[in-house]
Amino acid sequence: MTKRILAALLCILFVSAVFSACSSKDYGAVKSGAMPDIHTIPEDNSSFVLSYTQTDSLNPYECKSQNNQILSQLVFESLFDIDENFKASLNLASSYRYINSKLLEVTIPQGLTFTDGSPITADDVTYSFRKAVKSSYWGSSLSDIVSCNAASSTVIEFRLKYPNNYAHNLLIFPIIAGNSDNSSYPMGNGRYFFADENGKTVLKAVTDAEFTPHFTTIHLENITASDSIDNAVNIGNISFAFRDLSRDSSKKMESNYKPVDINNLVYIGINNKSGIASNAYIRKAVSLAVSREMLVKSAYGGYARAATSLFNPAFELSATEIFSSEANKADAKQAIVQSGVSKLSISLLVNNTNSDRTACAKLVQNQLEDIGFEVKMIFADTYEEYERRILKEQFDLYIGEIKITPDMSFRPFFSADGNAHFGIDTEKSAACEKYENYLNGDAELGAFLLAFSDEMPFIPLLYRQGMICFSKEMHGDVQGTGTDCFKNIENWYFKSE
Repeated sequence: MTKRILAALLCILFVSAVFSACSSKDYGAVKSGAMPDIHTIPEDNSSFVLSYTQTDSLNPYECKSQNNQILSQLVFESLFDIDENFKASLNLASSYRYINSKLLEVTIPQGLTFTDGSPITADDVTYSFRKAVKSSYWGSSLSDIVSCNAASSTVIEFRLKYPNNYAHNLLIFPIIAGNSDNSSYPMGNGRYFFADENGKTVLKAVTDAEFTPHFTTIHLENITASDSIDNAVNIGNISFAFRDLSRDSSKKMESNYKPVDINNLVYIGINNKSGIASNAYIRKAVSLAVSREMLVKSAYGGYARAATSLFNPAFELSATEIFSSEANKADAKQAIVQSGVSKLSISLLVNNTNSDRTACAKLVQNQLEDIGFEVKMIFADTYEEYERRILKEQFDLYIGEIKITPDMSFRPFFSADGNAHFGIDTEKSAACEKYENYLNGDAELGAFLLAFSDEMPFIPLLYRQGMICFSKEMHGDVQGTGTDCFKNIENWYFKSE
């Protein structure tokens, strides 16, 4: 196994880009039949209902609820779109170029307007960026962009803290009209806009030659609790919902449903600085002992994808596999022999308030014990206790989860100020050094992956998935992504007569 990994990694040292043709999974949750001519389906201004949080803001930079953040996908557009393979494409932006390694220039076309007809200029983009950076939802993903300034009415310059060839992937924040920022109904230029209808908030379609949906009005129902939202879509009180499956992924849905890839990495954090986990062979043994596929199926109910690379399996840089999706006990035991460690006692910390991660930890425990480890489980009964132990590096291993930003940055692990670097000696780590070299253009991706495979500073396990769920009465080959749950809403309908 080790030789095959080494050979594969050495091959990519000779190429400057890695491409992947990723096929989508067919989960079979939705039955499809003969579709009518969609042009014969009449407009529908009453049937489609979404949940929202009435007490929360509808401003994408002020709202706190997932409910209202999901609604913003319909009302606001961004400079770029991210597809199901986490590949960026132009949206409001008409072009972009990297002036140098730390300066990204984006151009928007003249003539763009908000829904009310007012022009969209570079100043609106810079205004939106500054609001986004300060927001709880968008701020962390934009923290490595130093500034955003309008060079002209159509050109925006983004200065980067570090070299980053994927920085344009970050520019998916909503563009909002500044003059509507304090309004009850902030203005975007999306497929729908907020409006008042008989004293109730609704979404009205912005129809044109390119967007002719059947749902011309979307009604909003004030439902805030996640369990209530699940029940509402199950019984048809609301038509559609997004579930991030951050916990309780095993809960069954009676409605139709489809998985969507999100960029949440579940991993084993490792104390590289002390204890037996400071031995690189022990870290490799742990990785080899784990069946990632079993974790996907048993702990996450199939709503995840095994991490056979550092990167999300849907992303283009995931083509070269570093890890097997299945356990390799023989190689794991050989790594233990190479370590020279005789007393295989190790601790595993987990946040016990998250049922999926607790199930994951117990499976990891069983798999490690199968190859001779004595595993002491540490169940933190509060998130505060779990976080305190990690910050003080009071662990050998821990089960962690982090949302990887759309530029696929691993700086949280490899930077001294990163929020996932705990247990990693960032000053001495060869993987950290090679990662910086790769980002600076001084090393190929393969050199970094070789260093990572040799050092194993942490262990990627899987990338979680979310779910879109929708009424069984709805038709139209419903599609969605993690950043656009309503990807082809113009094709959805309830009836054709």
